[in-house]
Parts: sequence; structure tokens; C-alpha cells
Amino acid sequence: MHYDIDITRKNRILLEDFLDNYSLEQLNKVPKGFKNNIIWNIAHCIVTQQILIYRLSNLQMNLPQEFIGRFKKGTKTEANLNEDEVDFIRSVLFTTLDQTEKDYNAGKFKTYEEYTVSTGSTLTNVNEALAFNNFHEGIHYGYILALKKAL
Repeated sequence: MHYDIDITRKNRILLEDFLDNYSLEQLNKVPKGFKNNIIWNIAHCIVTQQILIYRLSNLQMNLPQEFIGRFKKGTKTEANLNEDEVDFIRSVLFTTLDQTEKDYNAGKFKTYEEYTVSTGSTLTNVNEALAFNNFHEGIHYGYILALKKAL
């Protein structure tokens, strides 16, 4: 198992805990002073991982384009999600990561478009992207913990 994918999987377990233990109302609530909610942050992590790993490797992402458009960088919570949408997020929380691990082990990530992230670091290969993705998901996990306190 690739170390960075293992770390991502552990973070996804923490994210799944919110899906398991928070009501739809709590997942959708945007507390005063915030621009997003818990469920947006979880979906954003899933989408960003696909963009960093697949799109920048010139491979097809494992999510519908409409979903990517709703939760990619630069978006914010626009509407409450329903149970079916939350169930979809739950269903792809680990399947996208499982596919990444299979594709990585199969050597599918051969090329990578250099990309400079918001912190100023430039990603030049999939291994750097996997590592940065953990930093990114950690930021959003922290944001979710702040949202939790504000509920």
C-alpha cells in the first residue's frame, strides 16, 4: 500500500464519522461566519483528490462532471444537499480512493501536468500530488472541526 494513500484513507475514516453521526440538517448548516458546511467540505476533498491525481495526470476522473463542478476549488455551498446526494458522497468516499490505489499499483500515472497550488508549491508528479492531497484534506478536516464547534 502506498503510504500517502494510506494516510488519505485514515482521513476519510474521520470524514465518514461525520456522515455517520450528524443529521442531514447538521451536515447542511452553514454557521454564521462560515461560507461552507460540513458536507461541502467532505465532497470538496473527494473532488480535489480526483483533480490533483487524475485530471493532472491526463486520466479520466471517477466522478460525474456535474458533481466536480459543484465542489471544485472556488465553489461554495449554494444549496442544501438531500439524503440521496449525501448517500452518493458516502458511496464515493472510499471507492475513489480504492480506484486510485489500483491505478497507482497498475502504473497508470505516467504523465503529470505541473500545477502550482494555492500555497505556492508546484506539483510535478503524482507522488507529490498524493502527498499534497493529504495536506489539503487535513486543512478541510480542521475546517470541519471548527464548523462542528459552531453548530
